[in-house]
Amino acid sequence: MDVQTFSRKPFLFLFLCNLYLYCTTTEICSNSILPGSKGDPGGVGADGEEGRMGKTGPPGQRGLTGEYGEKGEMGQMGKMGPRGTRGDKGQQGVDGLPGLKGKPGTTCDCGRYKKVVRQMDINISKLRNAVRFLKNVVLGIRETENKFYLLVTEARRYEDSLLNCKLRGGSLAMPRSTETNTLLANYIREADLTHVFIGLQVGVTEVGYMYADGKPLLNPTVWALQGSHSGKGGCMQLGSTGGWSQVDCGAAQYYICEFVKNKNTSATLVL
Repeated sequence: MDVQTFSRKPFLFLFLCNLYLYCTTTEICSNSILPGSKGDPGGVGADGEEGRMGKTGPPGQRGLTGEYGEKGEMGQMGKMGPRGTRGDKGQQGVDGLPGLKGKPGTTCDCGRYKKVVRQMDINISKLRNAVRFLKNVVLGIRETENKFYLLVTEARRYEDSLLNCKLRGGSLAMPRSTETNTLLANYIREADLTHVFIGLQVGVTEVGYMYADGKPLLNPTVWALQGSHSGKGGCMQLGSTGGWSQVDCGAAQYYICEFVKNKNTSATLVL
C-alpha cells in the first residue's frame, strides 16, 4: 500500500506541471469583449429645457445706504391742531439803560398836536377797514357788538361740533335775538348752504328746548317751533331762510361757532 502511494505521487506531480504549462500557454475562449481605442470627441449637443426653479436661498447681506434724493416741494399746510396749554411766565428781564434827558418843554403848540391827532385818526380808520376786510372777506367771520361768528365747513356730528367749537375757544352758535338769527341766516345763504347745526337741543317735555350753555329757550313760539318731540331728531339746525328745525344728532353737517368779544378774544379764537 505504501509502495503504490509512493509511485502515484510522481505521476500526480507530472500531471499538475503539464496542466499549469497548458493553462499558461493556451488561449482560453470567453464571452467578454475587450474595450476598443478611444474615439474622437463628439459635437456639442442642443440646449436642454430650462430646469425647475430651485428653493429660495438665504437673504444676502444688507447693502450700502443709498444717496439722499433731492428735497421735494413743500406740502400743503395741515389743519391747525387744538390749542396747547399756556406756558409758564418767563423771568423778568434786566432793566434797560436810562434814556437821555429831553429838551426843556415849551408852551402848548395846539396846531401841531391837532395835525398829529388828525393823522392818527386817519391811520386808525384805515386799520379798522383793513381788519374788517380781513375778518369778513379773508376769514369769513361775521360779528355783532358782543360776539364773533365763524362758519366751519367741516361736516361733523353734533357732539363733535360742540367739542370742536370748545377747542377753538368758543361754543356752538346760540342765536337769542332776531337780529342775530338774520345775520347767521344770511351767513349760511352767502356760503351756498341750506342748514347748519346751532347750539340748541330738544330737552325733556317740561323743559322743551335747551341751549348748549344749559339755559332754556323761553319763547319757542317766537321761532315758529311747535312741540319739542316731533320724532325728527334731538338736535336743532338753522336754515338759510332763518327757520329752525329738528335734525338727527348723529347726522354730519356744517356748523357755526360763536366767540364772545373780550380782551383775550384774539388769543383764544382759533381759526
